[in-house]
Amino acid sequence: MPNALKTALLLGVLSALLLAIGEALGGAQGLVLGFAFAVVTNFASYWFSDKIVLRMYRAQEVGPDHRLHRIVTDLAARAGLPQPRCYVIPEASPNAFATGRNPQHSAVAATEGILRLLDDEELQGVLGHELAHVKHRDILTSSVAATLAAAIMMISRFAMFFGGSRDDDRGSNPVALIAMMILAPIAAMLIQMAISRSREYAADAGGAAIAGSPFGLASALRKLEAASKAVPLAANPATAHMFIIKPFSLSGIGGLFRTHPPTEKRIEALLQGPRS
Repeated sequence: MPNALKTALLLGVLSALLLAIGEALGGAQGLVLGFAFAVVTNFASYWFSDKIVLRMYRAQEVGPDHRLHRIVTDLAARAGLPQPRCYVIPEASPNAFATGRNPQHSAVAATEGILRLLDDEELQGVLGHELAHVKHRDILTSSVAATLAAAIMMISRFAMFFGGSRDDDRGSNPVALIAMMILAPIAAMLIQMAISRSREYAADAGGAAIAGSPFGLASALRKLEAASKAVPLAANPATAHMFIIKPFSLSGIGGLFRTHPPTEKRIEALLQGPRS
């Protein structure tokens, strides 16, 4: 299944799950409230997620004289993208991410650690990957998925403490309601992780095309896998999906809960060329 179609279907399932929880807790009124909550949270995510995440990691903007800015400028021109803002994060752990609601309002952030670790060819591969996310509008997709998942978890937790009520005559099955409160957040997390993993493969391929070769990114991923384990990043779990490689201070529980595909599989896919 094409990545774009898969992502659209998964986002649809997330939205439907949020509405189902609202309907289960409050009948028709709960369904309307669930829909309203989905609209509000998606709006907030669209406009403010970039500012929030950059502030969260104390990112400092850099200008044209900085190595990061020069490489991003060159790659953005190759990709036909507007010039993104460039930020350096004061962290020794090597990592990078892109953010922004669209290519006209995008930003690329890299840690001090990754700038020290990688040579220019490897850094081009990493930054090409991030610009591919910008070009594919993955940042918006991931932000919406993360926001919907967070909304589902919040509503489920609220319902667990305060219960729900229905406005129709059918009543509700308390066992089914409790099961939904427990299972819905897990399902939301699994769907969010699946969206993240599917977009990483596409960004790897797109980044290699922007950089002109898959070898820089492949070499960078090998270095980042080892270095991130040695110097983990204390990342907020809600933003883990944004980084080029999983922040290793976050422990996974099996493959389904991974925000990124296994690094060795990403390298294998890169060196085999674009998927059909």
